[in-house]
Amino acid sequence: MYELNDILVLKKTHPCGGSDWKVVRLGADVKLRCLTCGRFVNLTRDELKRRVKRVKGVENE
Repeated sequence: MYELNDILVLKKTHPCGGSDWKVVRLGADVKLRCLTCGRFVNLTRDELKRRVKRVKGVENE
C-alpha cells in the first residue's frame, strides 16, 4: 500500500497550510511528517486510508 518516504497528499490541509506529508514509519500505526512545518502525526492504517487524496511519489534522501 504505502512505503517509507512516500509523499502523500491528504484531503484536509494542516493548520500550517501544508497538505504534503512524508511517510516516516510504518507499523500498526503510520507516522507522517508535515513537509511544511515538520510536525509529526500518527494515524492508524484505516484512518490514513480514509484521509489520503493521492500519492505524489517518493522523496529521495
